[in-house]
Order: sequence, then C-alpha cells, then structure tokens
Amino acid sequence: MGRGFQELAFTPLVKQHQQEHGSRAQYERLAERSGPGNTLGPDEQAFISLRDSFYMASVSETGWPYVQHRGGPKGFVRIINPSLIGFADLRGNKQYISLGNFDHDSRVALFFMDYPNQTRLKILGRVEVHEHDSEAPALIESFRSVDKSSVVERVILVHVEGSDWNCPQHITPRYTVEELQEVVAPLTRKLAKLDEENAKLREKLRSLSQIEPTRTT
Repeated sequence: MGRGFQELAFTPLVKQHQQEHGSRAQYERLAERSGPGNTLGPDEQAFISLRDSFYMASVSETGWPYVQHRGGPKGFVRIINPSLIGFADLRGNKQYISLGNFDHDSRVALFFMDYPNQTRLKILGRVEVHEHDSEAPALIESFRSVDKSSVVERVILVHVEGSDWNCPQHITPRYTVEELQEVVAPLTRKLAKLDEENAKLREKLRSLSQIEPTRTT
C-alpha cells in the first residue's frame, strides 16, 4: 500500500476507527516505509492485463454511491503508462449512471478481482472521458474490440492516484469456464488415455474370443 492510497482513503474518521480497533500504529509504520503509490508497478500492471472484469464505484451529485461491473476479454483494460489506464465504454442499457456521476465528480474506485487465487487490487483515481472531443475518434478506434458487433461509445481513462493489494481473507474462489478447463485439463487428458487403453483391451479380448479352441481326439 502506497502513501497515496492511505492519504485518500484514511480520513480522520477512518483513523479514529483504526485507533479504536488497534490497527492505527501498524498503518503509520507502513506509511513511513512506503513509496508514493500513485503509479502501477510491474506486478500491478501484469495483474490488470490478465483481468476480464472489474468493479467501478462512483458518486452521484446527491451523494449516493453507485457500483458498476465492467467485463471484456483479458486485456480490455489497457496500461497506457504506469499512472494511466483506460478501457472502451461499450453501448449497453443506456442508463448512463456512471457517466452522469463523472460529470459531477471525476473520482472513481476500481476493484480488480482474481477469484481463483483470492487476490484483489484496489485503485483510486480520477476519470477522463473522451467522447465528443478532438481526441475521441483516435482513442475509440485504438480501443475498438476485435468483435465489431460491440459499439464503442467512448473511451474512459483513469489517472491513478493510489493503489492497494487487499487482504485475500474472505475472498471465495470462483472460476470461469476457461479457468475450469485449465484446472481439469490434466484429468481430461488422463481420462482420454484410460479410454484409449480400455478400447485397446476390449479389442484384444474380442480378438481372443474369436479364436476357436483346439479340439483333441
């Protein structure tokens, strides 16, 4: 956890609760030996590049938080530089709640989850939306998916101001179809080999049963 995340997330009221529950001193020591934390290192960049979804939280002008799930192929969230990431905003149900919230407050919180390995990366940053500006056409084209049926309405960039690897405790492992296939692949190969061996044995037994026994006089 870098100092940037602590400075943004650990408000005076948060610190009061940390003091009450005995964790304040621990985080103070952590802050003393931590870097700024407003850029993504190699581990964070590699982690994000392998994710096929994330959760995004914004706040409306009435103060209500809103959490949205975003998904796509692995790598759909791109690392532009260590302090800037971005993704294509595809046409959906046209509610535009997050988009409206960004007009009020550009601050955003992102959760990237790796359920099988019980790992979670939190990012705090500020959003930059490109839709009708001069940079939008080139950005939209560069973020366009191989799937041409998906309509990219805009590109959303996130300037990273803090990040934190969260505790793996209480993250329930879950698996996508692709991840399950990787897990069961050795078993699938073993079963296929057994089926092949059984087929050969059955063929051998069939051949032996067709041999007439030698008659003695």
